[in-house]
Amino acid sequence: MPPSRESTSAQARSGSGTGGVQSLERAFDLLERMADAGGEVGLSRLSADSGLPLPTIHRLMRTLVSCGYVRQLPDRRYALGPRLIRLGETSARLLGTWARPHLARLVEETGETANMALLDGDEVVYVAQVPSRHAMRMFTEVGRRVLPHSTGVGKALLAQFRADEVRALLARTGMPAATERTITSPDAFLDALEQVRETGYAIDDNEQEIGVRCLAVGVPGAPTAAAISVSGPAGRLTEAQTDRLVPMLKEVAAELSAAFDDGPAGQPG
Repeated sequence: MPPSRESTSAQARSGSGTGGVQSLERAFDLLERMADAGGEVGLSRLSADSGLPLPTIHRLMRTLVSCGYVRQLPDRRYALGPRLIRLGETSARLLGTWARPHLARLVEETGETANMALLDGDEVVYVAQVPSRHAMRMFTEVGRRVLPHSTGVGKALLAQFRADEVRALLARTGMPAATERTITSPDAFLDALEQVRETGYAIDDNEQEIGVRCLAVGVPGAPTAAAISVSGPAGRLTEAQTDRLVPMLKEVAAELSAAFDDGPAGQPG
């Protein structure tokens, strides 16, 4: 499992625990805190959250600004910078590459298309897919972006967040109906997320595309919110298949979690 924010912060303040460079640990901790805060934050909040003194934070932010990883706003707050976009896109591709062998095993065992998706801002983006042997074109394809309220992976991802965070996201995106089965009420969607937490899996039952059904689970301990799914024709991926497929999904999700922790092919990351 990746270290918690508390343990990472403690190591960043003390410089101990990793044998690394203290200033680098502190800088990456600040970047992650900025991401947690929505990408824009003031120095006072960073100081309060991290426990670092303002002069130290100011010095680190000045370095990050000069490198292009942070930019200063007119109101003197700081925002994540554009150079992080390339890093994020590359790391997302790598996550997809590492996931493919696990998704391939899922396809072999289930016979259905397997996907991996991440939450990127307010959208779900599919970063890996291994198609079923059965020919059928579906909305799930690598690089496709969709709103999370109408997909199984979206539910599995948002089930990891607090209700107020989910409501804020839905307020920003709206809840347009992709089909007549799409959930379009925030209260109904929060009820669906509670069911995801209780059962450990999410369902998209013709909600994004009529004729397509999907089962999804979150990937525990992933470096960013991630979920995997199997999707296929509703006539083949029936409710009766759920009890057989969900344990397979959870097993592969656990394997992916371990792979992300250790690095590709089980090698230390």
